[in-house]
Amino acid sequence: MEIATWNVNSIRSRQEQVIAWLQANPVDVLCLQETKVIDGAFPAAPFQELGYHCQFFGQKAYNGVAILSRKPPENAMRGFAPLLGAEAEDWDQQKRVITGVYQGVRVVNLYVPNGAGVGDEKYAYKLNWLAQLKQYLQELLTARDEPICLCGDFNIAPEDRDIYNPEGKEGHIMASPPERAALADILSLGWQDGFRKFAPDSGHFSWWDYRSGGFARNRGWRIDHIYLDSALYDQAVACRIDREPRGWEKPSDHAPVVVAL
Repeated sequence: MEIATWNVNSIRSRQEQVIAWLQANPVDVLCLQETKVIDGAFPAAPFQELGYHCQFFGQKAYNGVAILSRKPPENAMRGFAPLLGAEAEDWDQQKRVITGVYQGVRVVNLYVPNGAGVGDEKYAYKLNWLAQLKQYLQELLTARDEPICLCGDFNIAPEDRDIYNPEGKEGHIMASPPERAALADILSLGWQDGFRKFAPDSGHFSWWDYRSGGFARNRGWRIDHIYLDSALYDQAVACRIDREPRGWEKPSDHAPVVVAL
């Protein structure tokens, strides 16, 4: 079984690229972030023609998550509210969480807020959102007994080796100690980094800024992750970042990450 995650930075702008990638990489599950489209306008038909089922949770112009899968999902849920109740509905105004069970694996697709800048009100929102995510995952662990894969754009580089030049980045968004601590706290519930099982060295990135020739100069960050619980971690046989689509014409600024179980 192969599970992939990819921030496509607008599914309508990148639709043909996603189709081309799936034709070359027919994964079982593809988690998308930053789809930037309301549910009624999600371009499901081309993916259905490829044999994929689509579930999505979107909004106009911002955020949005979706999961494309070879088999239909079981026990699908959108947002925090299905587990945390009405008090979580405000968090779901931004469409950032979607999940379902695929071939016996609970896949949780996340688009973590960026946070704008350390000290910004959006930074406070990000930290509070991560606390909400932990509560959601605790509830999910209590309510479900399937193995769980967390994946998506986490907008956090967990360690210095995940940044092309980490010097001075402790005060930078996506690398600040509070963000890293919040992520580590979540992972302490029982998840491990699938990519780092196979690539412990530095120099591996999944996002390159459009500005200043970020990709051409390989000035990247690894902020897109696939986290596996202990059972799935033991079953993982490969995990890779596919840089190729980042070099295509008018690409997303992110590259797909793929794990094989």
